Amino acid sequence: MPFSRASEALSRFTVLDLTRVRSGPTCVRQLADWGANVIKIETPPHLEKGEGPGGPREGSDFQNLHRNKRSVTLDLKSPQGLAAFKRLVAKADVVVENFRPDVKDRLGIDYESLRAVNKGIVLASISGFGQDGPYRDRPGFDQIAQGMGGLMSITGLPGQGPVRAGIPIADLCAGLFCAIGIMTALLEREVSGEGQWVNTSLLQAQIFMLDFQAARWLQDHEVPKQAGNNHPTSIPTGVFKTADGHINIASTGQVMWERTCQAIGAPELINNPDYVTSGLRSKNRDACNAAIEAKTVAKTSAEWIALFNKVGVPAGPIYSIDQVFADEQVKHLGIAQGAKRPDGREQVFVGQPFALSRTPSKIVATPPEQGEHTDEVLREFGFADEEIAALHAGKVV
Repeated sequence: MPFSRASEALSRFTVLDLTRVRSGPTCVRQLADWGANVIKIETPPHLEKGEGPGGPREGSDFQNLHRNKRSVTLDLKSPQGLAAFKRLVAKADVVVENFRPDVKDRLGIDYESLRAVNKGIVLASISGFGQDGPYRDRPGFDQIAQGMGGLMSITGLPGQGPVRAGIPIADLCAGLFCAIGIMTALLEREVSGEGQWVNTSLLQAQIFMLDFQAARWLQDHEVPKQAGNNHPTSIPTGVFKTADGHINIASTGQVMWERTCQAIGAPELINNPDYVTSGLRSKNRDACNAAIEAKTVAKTSAEWIALFNKVGVPAGPIYSIDQVFADEQVKHLGIAQGAKRPDGREQVFVGQPFALSRTPSKIVATPPEQGEHTDEVLREFGFADEEIAALHAGKVV
C-alpha cells in the first residue's frame, strides 16, 4: 500500500530516524509533518530490555511524537544489521540520532562512516552538552539543561528559588533547532552536492532561548533575576486579579501605559510622579501593579479583556489546557487535528504551528506499530525477498 505523505513540501527527502525520548523525535516530527519519507528505525522487540525509551508506546507522550512515520526494526549492533542500515543510508538524505556522543562511533554510524557510503548524507546529532568538550560524556536531561542554561534562575517568583519551566523547553528547542539545521544543510547541498554533519545540544538550545535575558548580561553586565509574572523590562506587564479570576495585561511603552490608565478609569496615574516614566514605573512596579489591580478587581475577566482589546491594549485570559482548546480562535486555527487509527478510532494531535499556502501539512498516519513497515521499506530500498527472509531468520529485524 503506498505511503501517504503529510505534505509535498519535503516529499523528495528520505530521513532515517534513530532517535528516542523527546529532543530527537521533536526534530524528526517537523520533517515528517512536512512530508519527508521518515523511516523510524527501532530495536527488534526481542532485544529490548523492559520498556523502550520514550515511555509506553500507547501513551500520549510517545504517540504525540511519532505520527506520520513508518517503523522498521533493525539490530544495528549486528554486522548484518549495520550492513543493512548502510544500504538504507546509500539512498537516504538524512540520518538523525540523539545517542550519547560516543555511541555512534561504537556503532560505526559516525559522519565519516556514513559519508563514505553517501557523500550527500546529512547526519544530524543532538546531545546533552555537545559532541566534544569536558561535558561530552555526561548524560543529558531537559531539566539539567534548564538549570545549567540559566532558565531556572529567572523563572518563578522573586526569592522563590529555582523553578523549572512547565514544558521540556530545552528538549523541544534542541529538536526544532536541529530540524532548522537539517533544512539549512539540505539547501546548501543543492549548491555543493555534499552533505554535512549538523549537531546541537540541549545546553546550546537553552542558552540561545535566553535571548534578551542573555543579552542583558553579555552586553549590559546585568544579571537577570526572577520577576514572577511581571515582565523583566516592560512595566506594567503581568497578571492582574479580576472579579472572577486573573488576566494578563501588557502595557508596554508610554502610549500603552496611558491607554491602560484611561481604560481602568484612573487617568490620574498618568502624571503620578512615581509612574510618569518607564524607568519610574519599573522602580515602583509593585505599587504601580497594586494601583492597577485595585481597579481590575471591579470587573470580570471577560469584561476587562473586551475593554482592553477595544482600546488597543494587549490583554488576554489565563487558560487551563482544556480551556485553550475550547477557545474560539484556537478552534478556528485548527491546530488540534485528528487522524484515524487503523482500528477506526480518531486520535487528536497538535498540528504544525505554521502554514504553507500550496503545500499544507496534515496528519495522515498515526504512530506506527514497532516494525510495522519493515518488509515494505526494505523492498523499497532494493532488498530481495530472500534477503529479507534471511534478516528475519537471523533475528536482525
